[in-house]
Amino acid sequence: MTSEITLFVNPVAGRGRGAHAAQPAASALRAAGHSVRTVIGEDSADALRRARDAVASGTRALIAVGGDGMASLALQAVAGTSTPLGVIAVGTGNDFARALGVPVRDPAAAGAVVADALDAGRTRAVDLGRVGKTWFGTVLASGFDSRVNDRGNRMRWPAGRFKYDLAMVAELAAFRPVPYRIRLDDGPVREIDATLVAVGNGPSYGGGMKICARADMADGLFDVTVVGDCSRTTLLKVFPRVYKGTHLDHPKVTVFRAAKVELAAPDVTGYADGEQLGGLPLTAECVPGAVRVLGPGGPQAG
Repeated sequence: MTSEITLFVNPVAGRGRGAHAAQPAASALRAAGHSVRTVIGEDSADALRRARDAVASGTRALIAVGGDGMASLALQAVAGTSTPLGVIAVGTGNDFARALGVPVRDPAAAGAVVADALDAGRTRAVDLGRVGKTWFGTVLASGFDSRVNDRGNRMRWPAGRFKYDLAMVAELAAFRPVPYRIRLDDGPVREIDATLVAVGNGPSYGGGMKICARADMADGLFDVTVVGDCSRTTLLKVFPRVYKGTHLDHPKVTVFRAAKVELAAPDVTGYADGEQLGGLPLTAECVPGAVRVLGPGGPQAG
């Protein structure tokens, strides 16, 4: 392993904040005496190849600079390896960083946290979800929320998050409950009409929506939030409560816990960490301690 650490940068994250964030993060790390190399890919595939090359070459740590998409890409490079991951969160959602307790949209502070963790040899093992060969850190979404994503991704106007607000309104007008087939671990298949099913390794998605509010990233299990067959009126009442996690107490909401979740439903796309996985059916597995992260607190690295 080399003493050099690698900054893995998304230059367009947060409407350009990624590129701007790299400098104060690198400055904080260099001020602490660390040698820093920056990696910027031409596209996602090229960026991932470069990140994997850095890990294979023995970089001391991979530090993702961007939003949840960049953190997700970095996970594909470090999961299952001994290389620790740091996060400089400057994107729109930043749910993975929030779950780790890392400063958000403050690259100098986040860089200082990472530097302190490196100096102390302090890493923490956290679980990841895996669908096929794809790893995820926060939530796998399916149903109403994934259809909002589908519609928003098809819209050319407007830009930014407002596009998804409009997509939500449009999907709400058209939505019908989805007939799911769900299997938890090796249990029986459950047939459920549901508004959405969210498989949470972490508690939130969408920039702080605590859909799986009680999820613990170190317990080896997913929290599976099932929002049942809701009318539009009920959904409008329940959905705003997701920002505080109080929706979990609603009678239409059920939470299961499992290490493996099989989901099947017609015409539903799965998204994990905000990135499209493809259509259901799919199987998600929780892999205990799949990645070591640099952050505040936590035990010393072994």
